[in-house]
Amino acid sequence: MTSLLVRTVRTNPPLAVTGLVTVVVLLACLAGLVADPRQVLGEPTWLKPAKFAVSISLYSLTLVWFLTYVRGRRRLVAAVSWIVAAALLVEQALIMVQAARGLRSHFNVSTALDQTIYFAMAGAVATLWATNVVLAVVLLAQRLDDPVLAWGLRAGLVVAVTGMAVAFLMTDPTPAQLDAVRAGGDRVLVGAHSVSRADGGPGLPVLGWSTVGGDLRVAHFVGIHAMQALPLVAWLLAALPAAWLTVRDRTRLVQVAGATGLAVVLLLTWQALRGQPLTGPDALTAGTAAVVALAALAAAAGVVLVARRRAAVSEAAHLD
Repeated sequence: MTSLLVRTVRTNPPLAVTGLVTVVVLLACLAGLVADPRQVLGEPTWLKPAKFAVSISLYSLTLVWFLTYVRGRRRLVAAVSWIVAAALLVEQALIMVQAARGLRSHFNVSTALDQTIYFAMAGAVATLWATNVVLAVVLLAQRLDDPVLAWGLRAGLVVAVTGMAVAFLMTDPTPAQLDAVRAGGDRVLVGAHSVSRADGGPGLPVLGWSTVGGDLRVAHFVGIHAMQALPLVAWLLAALPAAWLTVRDRTRLVQVAGATGLAVVLLLTWQALRGQPLTGPDALTAGTAAVVALAALAAAAGVVLVARRRAAVSEAAHLD
């Protein structure tokens, strides 16, 4: 384990250190969960920074691995690494500051300090998104030795960029916030992750996703973590002991998985924007989800069946 950590730090110092620092931050947040009884929006004050620490650590270390596949662009890799590391550490630090103050971090513009913190975090998020777009374009154009893994990386980044973009939908003032300002009230909040109701209220354990209204965090989460899920799918397919599945077949299956992941993120975004919780889709949402699932199964089955038939024909010809 020590050897692996040393190699990771040597490979990409800024991102590796960011991943390790946020592990330490996570431990501090866990201590806060035990020692600090305060709550924000009905959740323990230190739960949100703990969740961000997990996500940022996982993202940083995943990106270290992604960047090893970018060839011949040393300056670009260095720039991406330092920019992303700085943006992630700024966001985590500011979330921690607001947790220590017992206040919500996102969408909070109630004071000049809160505005500065929120807009600094928004700038960090926009920087992360733009950097990931650049990286996705580079990997789409890059030729890699293993096409199966290559498409896992590409699809993971494309879906992740889409999931990250969902955050921009959270920044617009809600109708209730606009009405409050028009009525002469102070501007306290700008934006929300919930749709059709205020943030907070009943939600899924730990994750906190609303169970009574739309919640854009669902699509945001699923999209971002496609960076881990889709390369894992590619690795499993590459390792699958089925000689009749060619590299092209396995690549097509990864592409099917990527298209399905993108469709799921778009579906979850659409569901949230229509004010529906993840746990309570209406007939239209459920029907659309069924169509996506059936299309994915049909596409994957088509690849497998064609491969099996081709193998059978080849075997018969060999026997003749």
